[in-house]
Amino acid sequence: MTRIYKILTYCIATVWIANGLFCKVLNLVPRHEQIVARILGDDHSRLLTILIGLSEIIMAVWILSGYKTKLNAIAQITIVATMNTLEFILVPDLLLWGKLNSLFAFIFILVVYFNEFYFNKKQLK
Repeated sequence: MTRIYKILTYCIATVWIANGLFCKVLNLVPRHEQIVARILGDDHSRLLTILIGLSEIIMAVWILSGYKTKLNAIAQITIVATMNTLEFILVPDLLLWGKLNSLFAFIFILVVYFNEFYFNKKQLK
């Protein structure tokens, strides 16, 4: 495994853990639950936010496991693109950087893509 690939893999997993555990499960960033409430409704927004957070933690574990990395990268790209498109359209006022969030999401998608399809020597064989 190349050094760049390894470093980026840990950084990508850290993003998922931070967003899942700290922002959603521990509710250290209440804006995340507000986004869920606005998109999916208030009734179960806390529970749904926790479930989304746990899913993000599971994504980080999957990333670190090295299991089916190509499928993992495609899943990450799809999830991030879908989530950010919905937020861009439905709740831009609740996003940290408003509609500019989509730029950061795009950069994250590029990092995931290049990490898997250019820096992962296992995939290049």
